[in-house]
Amino acid sequence: MRAPARRLSFEQLYAAIRALPEGQTGMILEPGELTVMSRPHPRHQRAMKGLLRALGPWDVDAGGTGWWVLGEVEVHLPDDRLLVPDLLGYRVEKVPDLPDENPLRVVPDWTCEILSPGSARDDRLKKLRIYAAHGVPWTWIVDPDARSVECFESVDGLPRQALVAQEDDEVSLPPFDLPIAIGRIWGAPRNPRD
Repeated sequence: MRAPARRLSFEQLYAAIRALPEGQTGMILEPGELTVMSRPHPRHQRAMKGLLRALGPWDVDAGGTGWWVLGEVEVHLPDDRLLVPDLLGYRVEKVPDLPDENPLRVVPDWTCEILSPGSARDDRLKKLRIYAAHGVPWTWIVDPDARSVECFESVDGLPRQALVAQEDDEVSLPPFDLPIAIGRIWGAPRNPRD
């Protein structure tokens, strides 16, 4: 009979994450288990830049008001999970002084995952549920291929889709209160051959 696999502690897994080669990101999606991903491709990076531009009016660091908006920051959740959202946000009224720690131990008020071929399954099936279960009020799933943004609200610890916006839409995406032109997120117009 085989002995059950020994689960590693958060500290052991975090040491393994710190030792990963450049170009790889480590997360702990399930306590005791390391998940490794490669760095995102250019389409993903362009969508991230477009989102940061669109969120500038809210981002304190970009001269906006009301939110700290950060990219690819490690978040240590209470049950020893470590996630790295593509983007996350904290309301300034909740977190007046952003902690200077890594990983952050404050549950975000908003997270955003930008789908890539290598991460889409974990983003949709694992991370979305983890965020909701840990009280992240809003999560966006951004699909650069479909040019869409899905907004999910945490309701009783589960993600509930509240809104889907597509390329031609200009809409207020919760939790932000000003319209965002979805088509501007993607940067240059789509090449008809794509």
